[in-house]
Amino acid sequence: MQKPFPRAPAVRCLYRTACATAAAALVVPLLVTGPSSDAQGEATTRLQRAFADAAAEYRVPQSVLLGVSYLQSRWDTHDGAPSVIGGYGPMHLTDTRTALAEAPHHGVTRDTAPPLAVAAGPQQPAPRLPGQLTTLERVAGLIGVPAARLRTDADVNVRGGAALLAATQRRLGKPLSADPADWWSAVARFSGADDSATAATFANDVFAVIRAGAHRTTDTGQRVTLAASPGVRPDSRQVRAIRPRATADPDVECPATLACDWIPAPHTEFGDDQYGNHDLADRPKDQRVEYIVIHDTEATRTSMIDTVQDPSEASWHYTVRSSDGHITQHVKTKDVAWHSGSQFVNARSIGVEHEGFLTQPDAWYSEQMYRSSARLVAYLAKKYGVPLDRQHIFGHDNVPAPTASSIPDMHDDPGPFWDWRHYFDLLGAPLRATAGADSDLVTVLPDFRTNQPLYTGCNESGKPCAPHGSSAVRVHTEPHEDAPLIQDPGRRPDGEDSTADVNDLGSRISTGQTYAVAERRGDWTAIWYLGQKAWFKNPKRNPTAVGASGLMVTPKDGLRSVPVYGRAHPEEEAYPSEVPVQPDSPLPYELLEGQRYATQGRTSGSYFQPSATDAALNHVVKGEDLYYEIQFGHRIGFVRAADVDVVHADKR
Repeated sequence: MQKPFPRAPAVRCLYRTACATAAAALVVPLLVTGPSSDAQGEATTRLQRAFADAAAEYRVPQSVLLGVSYLQSRWDTHDGAPSVIGGYGPMHLTDTRTALAEAPHHGVTRDTAPPLAVAAGPQQPAPRLPGQLTTLERVAGLIGVPAARLRTDADVNVRGGAALLAATQRRLGKPLSADPADWWSAVARFSGADDSATAATFANDVFAVIRAGAHRTTDTGQRVTLAASPGVRPDSRQVRAIRPRATADPDVECPATLACDWIPAPHTEFGDDQYGNHDLADRPKDQRVEYIVIHDTEATRTSMIDTVQDPSEASWHYTVRSSDGHITQHVKTKDVAWHSGSQFVNARSIGVEHEGFLTQPDAWYSEQMYRSSARLVAYLAKKYGVPLDRQHIFGHDNVPAPTASSIPDMHDDPGPFWDWRHYFDLLGAPLRATAGADSDLVTVLPDFRTNQPLYTGCNESGKPCAPHGSSAVRVHTEPHEDAPLIQDPGRRPDGEDSTADVNDLGSRISTGQTYAVAERRGDWTAIWYLGQKAWFKNPKRNPTAVGASGLMVTPKDGLRSVPVYGRAHPEEEAYPSEVPVQPDSPLPYELLEGQRYATQGRTSGSYFQPSATDAALNHVVKGEDLYYEIQFGHRIGFVRAADVDVVHADKR
């Protein structure tokens, strides 16, 4: 008998296990403002001058100071809100005790690196914190300014970071050299990492940024530039002095440049012939790995480690820690984890969880997390031949429901504040225009910082979230901003309107997704979406979407509509007698005559029936019927190849 698979509601409850403690676990709520209204002239270069002045005052090469800050915060200030380990400002100077004291709830055990035990009551002595969690206090003494200014004044924070870098260089017995290459060891030490692999990776990433250069406008509208210095190479003796440690456990599948460990998910019996919490398999021999699914945990790492070790709960392949990007593997990639809410997707995918809460991106979605995750995913994509695009590297919120009844239960992480554009830059596969502005296909590509749709429900139901950059764009029934939002009849079968709630995906498209154009009117573009026209504002001067090349599918002549599926199952004749035939289960949507949807190509129908105890006894049923994977709404979908014609997009 097929063992039970954790349904989405159970997993949601699991991810909300810390619902009573989640708010308490956060160091601070999301407190981010949009860019300054005075974004002209000298006002927008103040932070650049602060880096130059601080570098000169403390004799730190400006490129090193800028590079370290870029890796710590991408030069953002987050309006003074700390990260999950209490890091403040562009230099991410840490004051964990203050961050905890100012959190809305106290007495919580925080999951940091290294672990931090926090006193549970006012009568207990304050715990002694590791040095990497108290750098701001030390800097206050170094430069003689109040800690409060270091937390809230970006210019002073940069000055403090320069002082700390200089002090670190001197403590290592090294001169305050004008040559950036001489600062590699100090940069590695500045990271605060508690293992050599993470420290070395941080330093190497800083120097990669120095060589390549960087330029961006920060969350406060500051324009900051790090000029490229391609000739800067650290002294090899410095690099050898902090060798990345080899991964000790042979079960870990991880790039050599990352700090990874192994905490296995159990495959044990937990009920009457029920085995959890993943399926033994032999991928890619028995079936291909086609997708990598990006999740956030909606819980702390400690809670998720407890969960993944429970045989009756869900599982995933990797967890990425927020504070430093440390990676823990739980399930071998050849095996099938229970992570997406769809057994079809699970059988073809690898699941990567990121510690965090989608409503608090600035506290949890750290640059170190993004970089470690991208390095891991690039490694896995190369290993398994997974294309680096948004139809194969997608969020949990893009996983299609396997059946109509499961649509309302599907997940919405990592949410609208996950920076897909930056993530694909780090993957080495930047999202960009591949055709002219009038192409038949468009790829969603808003500017993350300035794209700030209204969201509600981050802290309280119906209440506006703080303005924040977003990867998502809303779509309307008509080409004007007051028009109703598109409705998703599967998500809201009772006909209720879509909303601006941060978890409502009913009228949302996301960065990197590609759609077929239905119509254009002035600054507005309509795409085919869930069987209807969906409009979004797309001005030529600052486009929200760019031209794309590729293929589209449309119903064959004579077909008024084509069913859409959330999984691609084989035809009935393909099943052996010992495997029950799986129903087609079309979703409550249709691809209508004359409509077109972007596709990345064909896939064969398959069904995975695992054995409870032995991968050699698994059944992978493969059919002759072919399907096209399409971008149908916010999620992907499948249509039978026999029902559609393939059309090449006009690249005008």
